[in-house]
Amino acid sequence: MKFQEKLQALRKEKGMSQENLAEKIGISRQAVAKWEVGASYPDMENLICLSDLFRVSIDKLVKDYDDESCCYNNSKQQNVIDENVLDFLCRAKKSTYAAKGVEAAPSRPSSHDFQYFEGDLKYIDTYLGGEKFAGEEAVWNKDNPIWSMNYAGRILAEGFSGDFLKECLMLMPKEYPYRGPLVHQNGEYKYHCIIYGEFEWFNGYEEIFCNDIKVYECIFHGGCIK
Repeated sequence: MKFQEKLQALRKEKGMSQENLAEKIGISRQAVAKWEVGASYPDMENLICLSDLFRVSIDKLVKDYDDESCCYNNSKQQNVIDENVLDFLCRAKKSTYAAKGVEAAPSRPSSHDFQYFEGDLKYIDTYLGGEKFAGEEAVWNKDNPIWSMNYAGRILAEGFSGDFLKECLMLMPKEYPYRGPLVHQNGEYKYHCIIYGEFEWFNGYEEIFCNDIKVYECIFHGGCIK
Protein backbone atom coordinates (compact mmCIF):
# COMPACT_ATOMS: atom_id res chain seq x y z
CA MET A 1 0.00 0.00 0.00
CA LYS A 2 1.42 3.37 -1.05
CA PHE A 3 1.50 6.52 1.06
CA GLN A 4 -1.49 8.18 -0.62
CA GLU A 5 -3.62 5.07 -0.11
CA LYS A 6 -2.64 4.79 3.55
CA LEU A 7 -3.38 8.46 4.12
CA GLN A 8 -6.87 8.12 2.66
CA ALA A 9 -7.54 4.99 4.70
CA LEU A 10 -6.36 6.58 7.95
CA ARG A 11 -8.36 9.75 7.34
CA LYS A 12 -11.56 7.84 6.57
CA GLU A 13 -11.01 5.54 9.54
CA LYS A 14 -11.05 8.64 11.75
CA GLY A 15 -14.21 9.89 10.01
CA MET A 16 -12.41 12.99 8.78
CA SER A 17 -12.89 14.94 5.57
CA GLN A 18 -9.96 16.43 3.69
CA GLU A 19 -10.99 19.79 5.14
CA ASN A 20 -10.92 18.39 8.69
CA LEU A 21 -7.46 16.94 8.21
CA ALA A 22 -6.16 20.15 6.65
CA GLU A 23 -7.42 22.20 9.59
CA LYS A 24 -5.85 19.91 12.16
CA ILE A 25 -2.35 20.17 10.71
CA GLY A 26 -2.60 23.76 9.48
CA ILE A 27 -2.47 23.35 5.70
CA SER A 28 -4.90 23.80 2.79
CA ARG A 29 -7.43 21.21 1.66
CA GLN A 30 -5.81 21.34 -1.77
CA ALA A 31 -2.53 20.16 -0.27
CA VAL A 32 -4.24 17.15 1.30
CA ALA A 33 -6.00 16.39 -2.00
CA LYS A 34 -2.66 16.43 -3.84
CA TRP A 35 -1.14 14.05 -1.28
CA GLU A 36 -4.03 11.63 -1.67
CA VAL A 37 -3.69 11.43 -5.47
CA GLY A 38 0.10 11.20 -5.35
CA ALA A 39 0.61 14.60 -7.01
CA SER A 40 2.80 15.85 -4.13
CA TYR A 41 4.34 14.60 -0.90
CA PRO A 42 4.34 16.11 2.61
CA ASP A 43 7.54 17.52 4.01
CA MET A 44 9.04 16.22 7.23
CA GLU A 45 7.17 18.67 9.45
CA ASN A 46 3.83 17.55 8.03
CA LEU A 47 4.83 13.89 8.22
CA ILE A 48 5.46 14.43 11.92
CA CYS A 49 2.00 16.00 12.29
CA LEU A 50 0.37 13.08 10.46
CA SER A 51 2.31 10.59 12.57
CA ASP A 52 1.16 12.26 15.79
CA LEU A 53 -2.43 12.69 14.62
CA PHE A 54 -2.98 9.11 13.46
CA ARG A 55 -0.60 7.53 16.02
CA VAL A 56 1.25 5.71 13.25
CA SER A 57 5.04 5.72 12.93
CA ILE A 58 6.53 7.74 10.10
CA ASP A 59 8.19 4.54 8.94
CA LYS A 60 4.79 2.89 8.39
CA LEU A 61 3.45 5.98 6.69
CA VAL A 62 6.19 6.31 4.09
CA LYS A 63 7.13 2.71 3.31
CA ASP A 64 5.22 0.71 0.70
CA TYR A 65 4.33 -2.18 3.00
CA ASP A 66 1.93 -4.95 2.12
CA ASP A 67 -1.11 -4.98 4.39
CA GLU A 68 0.08 -8.15 6.11
CA SER A 69 3.60 -6.97 6.74
CA CYS A 70 3.55 -3.51 8.30
CA CYS A 71 6.27 -4.56 10.73
CA TYR A 72 9.93 -5.16 10.10
CA ASN A 73 10.61 -8.58 8.62
CA ASN A 74 13.24 -10.01 10.93
CA SER A 75 13.59 -13.22 8.90
CA LYS A 76 15.28 -11.27 6.08
CA GLN A 77 17.76 -9.86 8.54
CA GLN A 78 18.62 -13.27 9.95
CA ASN A 79 19.52 -14.47 6.45
CA VAL A 80 21.99 -11.64 6.11
CA ILE A 81 23.81 -11.61 9.42
CA ASP A 82 24.01 -13.85 12.46
CA GLU A 83 21.71 -12.96 15.36
CA ASN A 84 24.65 -12.90 17.76
CA VAL A 85 26.36 -10.26 15.63
CA LEU A 86 23.21 -8.14 15.65
CA ASP A 87 22.99 -8.39 19.45
CA PHE A 88 26.66 -7.45 19.66
CA LEU A 89 26.13 -4.38 17.47
CA CYS A 90 23.28 -3.19 19.69
CA ARG A 91 25.35 -3.61 22.85
CA ALA A 92 28.34 -1.90 21.24
CA LYS A 93 26.35 1.14 20.16
CA LYS A 94 24.74 1.50 23.58
CA SER A 95 28.08 1.14 25.39
CA THR A 96 30.14 3.74 23.53
CA TYR A 97 29.15 7.22 22.28
CA ALA A 98 25.52 6.98 23.42
CA ALA A 99 26.63 6.00 26.92
CA LYS A 100 29.20 8.82 27.08
CA GLY A 101 31.91 6.18 27.00
CA VAL A 102 35.62 6.86 27.15
CA GLU A 103 37.20 7.66 23.80
CA ALA A 104 40.00 5.50 22.42
CA ALA A 105 43.21 6.94 21.00
CA PRO A 106 42.52 8.91 17.77
CA SER A 107 43.01 6.81 14.64
CA ARG A 108 43.30 9.96 12.49
CA PRO A 109 44.28 13.57 13.26
CA SER A 110 41.61 15.16 15.51
CA SER A 111 39.28 12.17 15.22
CA HIS A 112 36.99 10.89 17.99
CA ASP A 113 37.14 7.11 18.34
CA PHE A 114 35.15 4.56 20.31
CA GLN A 115 35.84 0.82 20.45
CA TYR A 116 33.99 -2.19 21.82
CA PHE A 117 35.14 -5.83 21.81
CA GLU A 118 33.59 -9.21 22.61
CA GLY A 119 35.60 -12.30 21.67
CA ASP A 120 36.20 -12.29 17.90
CA LEU A 121 33.84 -9.35 17.35
CA LYS A 122 35.08 -5.77 17.18
CA TYR A 123 33.14 -2.49 16.83
CA ILE A 124 34.77 0.84 16.00
CA ASP A 125 33.06 4.22 15.68
CA THR A 126 35.20 7.11 14.47
CA TYR A 127 34.09 10.61 13.53
CA LEU A 128 35.44 14.06 12.74
CA GLY A 129 34.03 17.43 13.71
CA GLY A 130 31.52 18.68 16.24
CA GLU A 131 28.74 21.03 15.18
CA LYS A 132 29.23 19.64 11.69
CA PHE A 133 30.46 16.05 11.71
CA ALA A 134 31.01 12.93 9.63
CA GLY A 135 32.00 9.42 10.62
CA GLU A 136 31.76 5.70 10.21
CA GLU A 137 30.80 2.75 12.38
CA ALA A 138 31.92 -0.76 11.48
CA VAL A 139 31.92 -4.32 12.80
CA TRP A 140 34.63 -6.94 12.31
CA ASN A 141 34.53 -10.68 12.95
CA LYS A 142 38.00 -12.19 13.35
CA ASP A 143 39.37 -8.97 11.81
CA ASN A 144 37.18 -9.37 8.72
CA PRO A 145 34.85 -6.39 8.14
CA ILE A 146 31.23 -7.54 7.96
CA TRP A 147 29.11 -4.38 8.35
CA SER A 148 29.53 -0.61 8.23
CA MET A 149 27.54 2.61 8.35
CA ASN A 150 28.57 6.12 7.31
CA TYR A 151 26.91 9.21 8.73
CA ALA A 152 27.09 13.00 8.47
CA GLY A 153 25.17 15.58 10.43
CA ARG A 154 25.02 19.13 11.70
CA ILE A 155 23.52 21.34 14.38
CA LEU A 156 21.11 23.77 12.75
CA ALA A 157 20.03 26.13 15.52
CA GLU A 158 20.29 26.99 19.19
CA GLY A 159 18.50 24.60 21.50
CA PHE A 160 20.24 21.41 20.39
CA SER A 161 20.89 18.99 23.25
CA GLY A 162 23.63 16.41 22.95
CA ASP A 163 22.20 14.66 25.99
CA PHE A 164 18.82 14.27 24.25
CA LEU A 165 20.51 12.83 21.15
CA LYS A 166 22.38 10.30 23.30
CA GLU A 167 19.10 9.47 25.06
CA CYS A 168 17.57 8.67 21.67
CA LEU A 169 20.56 6.57 20.61
CA MET A 170 20.27 4.55 23.82
CA LEU A 171 16.68 3.72 22.78
CA MET A 172 17.76 2.27 19.43
CA PRO A 173 15.49 -0.72 18.66
CA LYS A 174 16.98 -4.04 17.60
CA GLU A 175 14.65 -4.03 14.59
CA TYR A 176 16.38 -0.86 13.34
CA PRO A 177 19.95 -0.99 14.70
CA TYR A 178 21.18 2.22 13.10
CA ARG A 179 20.46 5.35 15.14
CA GLY A 180 17.49 6.01 17.46
CA PRO A 181 13.85 4.90 17.54
CA LEU A 182 11.44 5.98 14.82
CA VAL A 183 9.82 8.50 17.15
CA HIS A 184 10.79 9.75 20.62
CA GLN A 185 9.79 12.82 22.61
CA ASN A 186 10.93 14.20 25.93
CA GLY A 187 9.50 17.54 26.99
CA GLU A 188 10.25 20.20 24.40
CA TYR A 189 12.44 17.84 22.36
CA LYS A 190 11.18 15.55 19.61
CA TYR A 191 13.22 13.02 17.61
CA HIS A 192 12.25 11.32 14.34
CA CYS A 193 14.10 8.79 12.22
CA ILE A 194 13.18 7.51 8.76
CA ILE A 195 14.81 4.35 7.37
CA TYR A 196 14.71 2.88 3.87
CA GLY A 197 15.96 -0.59 2.97
CA GLU A 198 17.06 -3.57 5.02
CA PHE A 199 20.08 -4.32 7.18
CA GLU A 200 22.20 -5.45 4.23
CA TRP A 201 21.64 -2.15 2.33
CA PHE A 202 19.92 0.89 3.84
CA ASN A 203 19.85 4.64 4.15
CA GLY A 204 18.12 6.95 6.57
CA TYR A 205 17.63 10.39 8.05
CA GLU A 206 17.21 11.58 11.63
CA GLU A 207 16.29 14.98 13.01
CA ILE A 208 15.61 16.71 16.30
CA PHE A 209 13.11 19.49 16.96
CA CYS A 210 13.14 21.80 19.97
CA ASN A 211 9.86 23.65 20.50
CA ASP A 212 8.96 22.69 16.90
CA ILE A 213 12.14 24.25 15.50
CA LYS A 214 14.51 21.86 13.74
CA VAL A 215 17.85 22.08 15.56
CA TYR A 216 19.69 19.02 14.24
CA GLU A 217 19.80 16.63 11.30
CA CYS A 218 21.88 13.63 10.25
CA ILE A 219 21.90 11.35 7.21
CA PHE A 220 23.28 7.82 7.28
CA HIS A 221 23.68 4.80 5.01
CA GLY A 222 25.46 1.47 4.94
CA GLY A 223 25.11 -2.28 4.83
CA CYS A 224 26.89 -5.61 4.96
CA ILE A 225 30.47 -5.97 3.74
CA LYS A 226 31.66 -8.82 1.51
